[in-house]
Amino acid sequence: MITLLQTIDLKRHFGGLWASNGVDLSVESGEIHALIGPNGAGKTTLIHLISGTLQPDAGQLVFDGHDISRQNMHQRVALGITRSYQITQIFPQLSLLENVRLAVQARQHEWGSSFRFWRPASAEFSMIEEAEEWLGRVGLAEAAGQLACNVSHGERRALELAMALATKPRLLLLDEPMAGMGPEESEHMAALISSLRGERTVLLVEHDLDIVFRLADRISVLVAGRVLLTDIPTIVRAHPEVRQAYLGDEVA
Repeated sequence: MITLLQTIDLKRHFGGLWASNGVDLSVESGEIHALIGPNGAGKTTLIHLISGTLQPDAGQLVFDGHDISRQNMHQRVALGITRSYQITQIFPQLSLLENVRLAVQARQHEWGSSFRFWRPASAEFSMIEEAEEWLGRVGLAEAAGQLACNVSHGERRALELAMALATKPRLLLLDEPMAGMGPEESEHMAALISSLRGERTVLLVEHDLDIVFRLADRISVLVAGRVLLTDIPTIVRAHPEVRQAYLGDEVA
């Protein structure tokens, strides 16, 4: 496996609290890598640091062999690091198709095309066609013409995923993608994420442990701002320190 992302002794504090206190993490290309840990363990802070929403106080971030520790969020998006909500501001009064088309257009703009009002009809058709493909990928093809404000919570989250995928990320950061969903919607989202294995690299924060242990290739356990353990799900599930620090009876 090839390491796509590595954090080395990554630190970030807020006042007297170290939210990240020397995080060493490696994410391999093509894997679904989950972050779990108790509330306050530093999971979301780590996602912020990787995405560029926050800058580290110390330590290093290496992406595809390049030090990105001081790069801003937009530079990291251009490199292929996408956090779903970060790039996918939904426009409620636009259709699902129009929302995804704008994500496709934003990606093309990032790589040098412009947002001119006048463009060849073939270019416009190509963007619409690609947007339709991404909606189909997440199971929203039949809802393409609906306004985003009129679809369910689960469909909005699927739309966010379609928009994130339209940027063609190399590393996709997902922070609680199943939050607020019912069982059926959660299973649908889990299946969508699973379908990305080997195609996209995914770093996932999710509190539904049943889904995490079924979905992840590897799991890192964060406790008090540090990585306690990184391993395959069966090893993590059985590890006595992990059970004591976090899992307890949830995986009994």
